[in-house]
Amino acid sequence: MKPYAIVDSARKPIITVNFTGEKSTDENFNQYLADLEKCYDDRQKISIIFDASKAVIPKTSHQKKQAFWISQHWKMIQTYCIGTAYIIPNVAVRAVLKMIFSFQNQPVPYKIFSNIEEAEVWIEHLEMAEKPI
Repeated sequence: MKPYAIVDSARKPIITVNFTGEKSTDENFNQYLADLEKCYDDRQKISIIFDASKAVIPKTSHQKKQAFWISQHWKMIQTYCIGTAYIIPNVAVRAVLKMIFSFQNQPVPYKIFSNIEEAEVWIEHLEMAEKPI
């Protein structure tokens, strides 16, 4: 199975999710959601950068599954995720993200960027605001 996305926690508390360009299948999409859930295992604050630069539009059933996953994990995401940045240079993929959010809102602040540098700066500002003085 070729992965739909690779979840990288090497820079934790910043998690990077890189979409590979592979089409979504039930198997690789379920693996992506399972990998995403593992980011919360230690119950520490995180931020997530979703790099959809290479993403292909997932099946409608997978879009709905992603929305359902968010609703199922709403409290966990809200408690442990500071914010999510999306790198989406493709207008069609941006439209899909908006569709997913129409099924289910986001429980944390989010913003869409066209490159990783802008996303990282935004995430760093969120993390700085989160730290006690």
